[in-house]
Amino acid sequence: MNSWYHSWRAAIRIARRDALRSKGRSFLVLAMIALPILGVSAADLTLRSAELSTEQSLERKLGAADARLSDPGLGGVPIKQTPDAGSYTPVGDFDGKPWPEGKTDISKALPPSTKSLTDSLGSGKLRTTHGLLNTEIRELKASDPLAKGIMVVDRGHLPQKSDEVAATTHFLQSSGLKVGSKLTARGLDREYTIVGSYELPDALKTDQVNALPGALLAPLDKALDKAELPGTETSTTHLVTVSGGFTWNMVKAANAKGVTVNSRAVALNPPATADVPIYQEEGWGTFEESTAAKAAALAAVGTVVGLAMLEICLLAGPAFAVGARRSRRQLGLVGANGGDRRHIRAIVLAGGLVIGFAAAVVGTVLGLLLTFALQPVLEDYMGQRFGSFDVRPLELLGIGLLAVFTGLMAAIVPAITSSRQSVLASLTGRRGVRKSNRVLPVIGLIAVLLGAAIALYGSLMTDQFIVVAGGSAIAELGVVALTPALVGLFGRTGRILPLSPRLALRDAVRNRGRTAPAVAAVLAAVAGTVAVATYTASNEAQGKAGYEARLPHGAVSVMLDEAGGRDVPAVRAAVQKLLPIDVRADVDRISVGKSTCSMYSGKEGCGRYEVVVPKANQCPLWMTDPAHPNEDPSERFSKEQRRKLAKDWRCKESAGSTYVDSGVVVGDAKLLKVLEINDAAAEKALADGQIVSFDKRNLDAKGKISIRLITDPKAADEAREKGKEAPGEIKSFTTHQVSGSANSYGVAMIVPPAALKAAGVTTVPLGAYYSTDKMPSSAQRQRLDGELDKTGSDINLHVEDGYTSENSIILLSLTVFAGLITIGAAGIATGLAQADAEADLKTLAAVGAPPRVRRTLSGFQCGVVAAMGVLLGSAAGVLPAVGLRLTEKRQEMKFYQQALDQGFGSADSVPYVPIIVPWETLAALLVAVPVGAALLAALVTRSRGALSRREAT
Repeated sequence: MNSWYHSWRAAIRIARRDALRSKGRSFLVLAMIALPILGVSAADLTLRSAELSTEQSLERKLGAADARLSDPGLGGVPIKQTPDAGSYTPVGDFDGKPWPEGKTDISKALPPSTKSLTDSLGSGKLRTTHGLLNTEIRELKASDPLAKGIMVVDRGHLPQKSDEVAATTHFLQSSGLKVGSKLTARGLDREYTIVGSYELPDALKTDQVNALPGALLAPLDKALDKAELPGTETSTTHLVTVSGGFTWNMVKAANAKGVTVNSRAVALNPPATADVPIYQEEGWGTFEESTAAKAAALAAVGTVVGLAMLEICLLAGPAFAVGARRSRRQLGLVGANGGDRRHIRAIVLAGGLVIGFAAAVVGTVLGLLLTFALQPVLEDYMGQRFGSFDVRPLELLGIGLLAVFTGLMAAIVPAITSSRQSVLASLTGRRGVRKSNRVLPVIGLIAVLLGAAIALYGSLMTDQFIVVAGGSAIAELGVVALTPALVGLFGRTGRILPLSPRLALRDAVRNRGRTAPAVAAVLAAVAGTVAVATYTASNEAQGKAGYEARLPHGAVSVMLDEAGGRDVPAVRAAVQKLLPIDVRADVDRISVGKSTCSMYSGKEGCGRYEVVVPKANQCPLWMTDPAHPNEDPSERFSKEQRRKLAKDWRCKESAGSTYVDSGVVVGDAKLLKVLEINDAAAEKALADGQIVSFDKRNLDAKGKISIRLITDPKAADEAREKGKEAPGEIKSFTTHQVSGSANSYGVAMIVPPAALKAAGVTTVPLGAYYSTDKMPSSAQRQRLDGELDKTGSDINLHVEDGYTSENSIILLSLTVFAGLITIGAAGIATGLAQADAEADLKTLAAVGAPPRVRRTLSGFQCGVVAAMGVLLGSAAGVLPAVGLRLTEKRQEMKFYQQALDQGFGSADSVPYVPIIVPWETLAALLVAVPVGAALLAALVTRSRGALSRREAT
């Protein structure tokens, strides 16, 4: 016991002294191990600090209140809810019955002797220094002690008067306003003073303005008549406090009155599953992750961590091996003085222990300091404040031990190799004859074949991504094991190379123990990058194929559905003036009732219209049985019938989206030019006063289209519910059906104004479509937005930019990242090669080699390692990406078949899941990275080396 202690103590002292003597090499290895530890510890601190405790989360949602009562919009019927109020459902069976809707009076659910505070939320367009900004408006007396913690004051104070407001810091930045500025809203003549700024700890990037209850939302709703603007209704919740807290029994009592409750007491002490009524219904559960899902997640994390550790060991191992060779005389002296192999191993392993411990300390401390310094940046990036700077000592200790373990693992092979050398070989500096390992390549080949088979099985036979990832990892490890043999194969190409690259390649092949791990590390980095890049490029191609353009590329549309089109002429002229317009096509819409009604207005005197689709042209899957209006139409058919009907032309899903009801646009032949539809017959039909149709389902047997004008929408809806035809005058029009599959971008038909005028149908201006000479610039769009803001109208402007790739920056980042890793790994290998082959370089100088030979040789040594690693990594990285894409294709095809069986979708919507290899990224890796690595190594290498005297033996 005492001997073991003293031997390891001596080994650690020797290793520490050796590390201090070789500061450059020690710093290199320390940095390799410390950098991942820095990243992991910083990530752990960030995640733990951003993870809120239950108390912190409740403070941000409820303030100091005991509960928040909300109206679920179910008309006051009894409900069941989850303890966190995240899900709820009405009590009872509503199959075949109308789903309950309507407002609930929350005040009736308030327990006696409670103090409450209303919290109302809506939205409106507020005037800023730039124009108009759609902003969240909140009416909450935030200065009340009950609301403490919901809003954090940054400057000034919260509103105390009805003409005062406070705004979030993000709103002030976006609007150009500041504390003390005057604020107005569109549609209101009143002015409000911004008296303070605040932030929402859970939503730092929210544009919100706070006012006292009744000060801003009510006047704004009244001025703008929010009934005409769907989605802008005000919602009100109640913050309440009650003696003893809001218990689960009180929550169920409020549920019985149709109100949901988020209770502090229930969140801190959740009820048992058996006491939650909603969990007793079929299909409901506690929504916890399954054991298989947790196991898959742990396996994925373990795989990533394992590969990261492997890469560090692959890079650090050669450094320890070179260090052991540089210290072989010292190790030989240990053997000569009675030390045995275990002492030699202990000294080399102690080197890994010392470096690993130092890396753990440095990485953890730097991670702490970096996270603390970047806390504001991290909070801004995540959009929420940390709960606290949460340091978990045990977790950081575990991360530090990972560094120590990695250092030991990296030193194992050099320790075994050094201990096997004879004392004579160590003292004389001879390396002896080394035979290549023939077992390792066989194991590697078996692993490659086995991993590829597992990945192929996972992609073709299962839906588990983890199987593909696991098989790919095994195959990659097999390639790593094959690396020494592959390096030898690369060496055979040296005969066709010039002198310097031939020397570099020969040196790499002769010193496979140093080269193979470096190549494997580059391989691992590049393989991961290629896998992600291939998957990302394939996913991008899928997104591009599935992108549905609203207009031809570069085209512009502007629509205005307010005040009967009063401001439409000015808007049309503004777009014409400020954008590079080629063709302008003005469009109108059909108006039924008052001319001032909007398309979707439900006000009295406002009607609507609908296209009458002949019953023979209606899809049977979508037709409702008048005798059973609440029955799902698709339930009347078998699976085989649904699949057959999915191929029926009547059940084809309409492509594109439009701004008007039923896709009916009133316009002329100019609209055909903007939509890039070259059809002379269609142009002639419009000139002759005929409708141009792009959907043959709207045509009746006589080739005409009928439009029903409904003056009483309420009566029409009642008739529909009874299975009867809606009342209304029907107008029929002669129609020209466009043949082929022209893309009309959601426009179902173009109706010429002359045809509607002859039929006595009223129209009002709606907007215009434009084609452009060139894509409008950002400055032109900003000027146009500022000009349109002056109208004060709600304008729908769209400029078709086409498919915008969200992954191009990701691909670029991956390429740069892989390049840095590759250059770094190759540079490390070059530095080790120079240290290991110093005698050879001095011999070159002694025999009269030009000074540039040393620089050139170093450059080619780095380039050779980078080229071999990039080439092998590119080939290994494609496998997991292909496997994952095949798995995704199976899943999407499965969902598609299920949709067909249930009567959804159509035969034209077959999933498109391509596999795209990013050749640009591969070219950058295969060419630019090795060349860049070689040039960098050549630039930083001294061309002149001093001669040294022969070391005395």
